[in-house]
Amino acid sequence: MEKKATGTVIKAFGNLLHVLFEGDIKQGEVSYVKLQDKSFAAEVIEIAGSIAKIQVFEDTSGIKANSEVEFSTHLLEAELGPGLLTSIYDGLQNPLEKISEKAGFFLSRGLYLNALDREKKWDFISKVKVGDKVQRGDFLAEVKESHFTHQIMTPFSFRKELTVSYVIKNGSYTIDTTVVKAKDDNGKEYDISMIQRWPIKTPLIEGKRQSPSQMMTTGMRLLDVPFPVLKGGSFCTPGPFGAGKTVLQHHLAKHSDVDIVIVAACGERAGEVVEVLREFPRLIDSKTNEPLINRTVIICNTSSMPVSAREASVYMA
Repeated sequence: MEKKATGTVIKAFGNLLHVLFEGDIKQGEVSYVKLQDKSFAAEVIEIAGSIAKIQVFEDTSGIKANSEVEFSTHLLEAELGPGLLTSIYDGLQNPLEKISEKAGFFLSRGLYLNALDREKKWDFISKVKVGDKVQRGDFLAEVKESHFTHQIMTPFSFRKELTVSYVIKNGSYTIDTTVVKAKDDNGKEYDISMIQRWPIKTPLIEGKRQSPSQMMTTGMRLLDVPFPVLKGGSFCTPGPFGAGKTVLQHHLAKHSDVDIVIVAACGERAGEVVEVLREFPRLIDSKTNEPLINRTVIICNTSSMPVSAREASVYMA
């Protein structure tokens, strides 16, 4: 097991801390600043010799010189898998509904929960058998969530070809159950579950970029005719305060011809975020006849939250 580096705070400038550390750390690594019985998540943004600058995602009140810091050895990651749809997260992918059950209406500092439900069971249907050769990104199984089918893939962190050595029988399992095992050429065996983790600031590059070729119908003739939007493309809606940027964003989320909607409310006013949280469970999707929230993932960090947390929500989305 990789030994974790440790350190102590020597300077503090708001959410930016200077830490004197011992051990090996890397850029973008998640660290935890200890304060009494709580730990506050932070990210390493700069390393100079034995001094690291870390940006804390929480209010740093109470942190002082010599406060202990522990480095986690892993980067800031997103959990991907069944259970994402209908979820409401903050910029660190903490499920806000579950946090509210634990902390009430006022969020507590230093409270972090698993992004995906570890207790709910999903219907697992395998697509490989023992002896099959697989590479990263290959489909191993599928899991149905509402109208959407999740493809359980060989983790993208695997860089070599593997041979499937075990496949669990079709049935209902929790997402952290080992559903497939695979061996490399050296005989080392890897466990694969329905969860896949990926560093949010590391681009996933696989295959060749495909040029957009299909139009995405937005439901607004004002956009579809003079300013068509293509599937796989991107566009922006610049404008001053009160111009209607958020209103347009909400309209596109409700009526666009897409399978999944990811709403990233980064720095939005709290009232606008609340409007989304109230409307989406009530509105019915015309294609599936289910609540619109069933095909939506909401990531919200309002303007009252720390800048570092708001920045993380952009990468998380």
